[in-house]
Amino acid sequence: MQGTVDGFSYGLVTPLVAYLMACLGGALGLRCTTRSMLVAQSWRPGWLALGSAAIGSGIWTMHFIAMMGFTVRGATIHYDKPMTFASLAVAIVMVGIGIFIVGYRGARGTALFTGGTITGLGIASMHYLGMASMRLDGKLEYDTLTVGISVAIAMAAATAALWAAGQVRGFLWSVGASLVMGLAVSGMHYTGMAGLSVHLHGTAEPTAGESPAALLAPMLIGPLAFLLLAGVVVLFDPLMVMGKPTVVPVEQRPGIPAHVHTAHNPQRLRLRPHRTVEHRGSRTPQNR
Repeated sequence: MQGTVDGFSYGLVTPLVAYLMACLGGALGLRCTTRSMLVAQSWRPGWLALGSAAIGSGIWTMHFIAMMGFTVRGATIHYDKPMTFASLAVAIVMVGIGIFIVGYRGARGTALFTGGTITGLGIASMHYLGMASMRLDGKLEYDTLTVGISVAIAMAAATAALWAAGQVRGFLWSVGASLVMGLAVSGMHYTGMAGLSVHLHGTAEPTAGESPAALLAPMLIGPLAFLLLAGVVVLFDPLMVMGKPTVVPVEQRPGIPAHVHTAHNPQRLRLRPHRTVEHRGSRTPQNR
């Protein structure tokens, strides 16, 4: 029996909130990745790890907030908690691999393509592993073409986001890149959901049960708290918005006067010929 699928049972509330979560995770992750390229080598792994966790938590939170609005008429939906949290781990690890590649190799060429591909596959893996954690009296089936398009969108979005992290330095440009990334991640999610069909077995009577929102809300507390803490770290980092490196330039290091050559050399070049002419002139026989 074909099940009636509704992905917008709460109207536009869940898509909008899910999009904002994707944007928040993307903004924090991109700023942390950009920041990692401006600090000393010892600080880089920490910023890249924070960026990986922020993006992974953001897309995972986006997915399951969107799933709060997903219902199948005549079927009660439950979620397998271990598999649900496994999808979060997969997202963070695979996004982290892509971000570390770009963070150490640069956002260009082969490194950008490899990092974007791995990150995009991590986003898609999180989505479909999260869908596999659903438990209902039926079978989920996907259209192969639609799934392929959703994976391509995820890879393109991840590559563009990592490129922006390596190229963009201004805060407003990073915000714009995160908005585009949130739109692409949300588009990947709903593209994949558009190719979903549910065939109910009809072996169990429909029960009231708990709503997906009641089941998923407790699971989202941890990632949401992490995103809040990551936002506080980024917000209070003094060099985060300015985008300036922490490495002190050579001419401003202690013990080395700043602009020594440019300040005094021109004056010496002007004075030396003048003094030399006067000195020689005073020793000529005509002036004695």
